[in-house]
Amino acid sequence: MGPHPAVAAIRLAVRRVLHDVLTDHSAQHSDEPGDSRPLVLVACSGGADSMALASALAFEARKLPLRAGGITVDHGLQHGSGQRARDVADRMTALGLDPVDAVTVTVGRDGGPEAAARDARYAALDAAAERHGATAVLLGHTRDDQAETVLLGLARGSGIRSLSGMAAVSGTAGRYRRPFLELDRQTVRKACIAQELAVWDDPHNADPAYTRSRLRHEGLPALEKALGKGVVEALARTAQLSRDDADALDSWAADAEASVRDETGRLECAKLFGLPPAVRRRVLRRAVIASGAPAGSLFARHIEEVDRLITGWRGQGAINLPGRVEALRQGGRLVIRQG
Repeated sequence: MGPHPAVAAIRLAVRRVLHDVLTDHSAQHSDEPGDSRPLVLVACSGGADSMALASALAFEARKLPLRAGGITVDHGLQHGSGQRARDVADRMTALGLDPVDAVTVTVGRDGGPEAAARDARYAALDAAAERHGATAVLLGHTRDDQAETVLLGLARGSGIRSLSGMAAVSGTAGRYRRPFLELDRQTVRKACIAQELAVWDDPHNADPAYTRSRLRHEGLPALEKALGKGVVEALARTAQLSRDDADALDSWAADAEASVRDETGRLECAKLFGLPPAVRRRVLRRAVIASGAPAGSLFARHIEEVDRLITGWRGQGAINLPGRVEALRQGGRLVIRQG
């Protein structure tokens, strides 16, 4: 008898991603001597999504020429979180993953508690990947998480890029991979039950103080009640369509950026004004991020304010942006700098 259907589904999703990782790694490291097997890490909180992912990675890695490890991040936001992180690390080790790290981070305040925790977590994952020389880090985001991300982007009014949700491949050199974006949360949880995997349900996921928690337990159910089943699937499709459009516009903006700079590299307001608004705002966003503004804290309203220095110039002063970055107009040039 084969594995439970849910277990088979998560293993297939992970297998496909691992084959992609091997293909990419082989193309980049074919001439390396010795043990050139890529290392793939799984980011595991101990919840159902990431435990199912850790289990599938451990199972599939045994059959492939790669190494598999794991990392769990202790945000230090709950009593007993340090012991819980050690327990999760022990579970990953018991699955056969090696190396396994339990890393403690300090969560700041920029952008609110959820954004600050996310920034600290990804910084820790990046550091672990660099420390171990990992080719990829697997993340357990599901189709339900994707739907929530699209709705949060819509609520922020952050434009088509926010509506595109999370990419299946992202980060430096495609470091982050999300095998479960086409699987729903229920399938992943069933896989944990079928394998008798111990999971931890983070109380923050049910705390109405957090925006995503309210959306998960109140917003999405209300939408499904009003519109019928299939909302999550429709939002996931919207994410993919939006991503295709956003990628095309981003490519256009990257090509256009050089044409709106003078010989010293400064942005010329007259040339910026001549660009289509969607392209111009992308050029501005790229420039603001390049000057030090954190991408996760930069919203559409920030870019609209900078854009008004181009389209609605009335002698206004500097625009203050996240990351202590400011934008101002001087002598027909747009100056973006970190204070």
